[in-house]
Amino acid sequence: MATLGRFANVLLRSSLTQTRRQLSAAAEGHGDHSAKTWKILTFIIALPGVGVCMLNTFLKETNHPHEQPEFVPYSHLRIRSKRFPWGDGNKSLFHNPHVNALPDGYEGHDE
Repeated sequence: MATLGRFANVLLRSSLTQTRRQLSAAAEGHGDHSAKTWKILTFIIALPGVGVCMLNTFLKETNHPHEQPEFVPYSHLRIRSKRFPWGDGNKSLFHNPHVNALPDGYEGHDE
């Protein structure tokens, strides 16, 4: 038990432990300043940045043509070896009838 106590004293006196204590003592008053800095960064940089990204997305969407892609019946695409366990079994879980074609073509198009 005495060797454990000596080992603990050696660890407490080591330069690494003293350096850690000095760093933690120096950082005690640092929390208030960093919280204020992050609050300012949030309101000055982050929120306007999100707004600019939203505006960019909106403008690109309004100028984007909403045409349906041409259906090409490639043999390696839209393979249904087993039915999906929902709906009619032919549509994927996130099926969009405007963009996602079924194995025989888009929905509502008679060709």
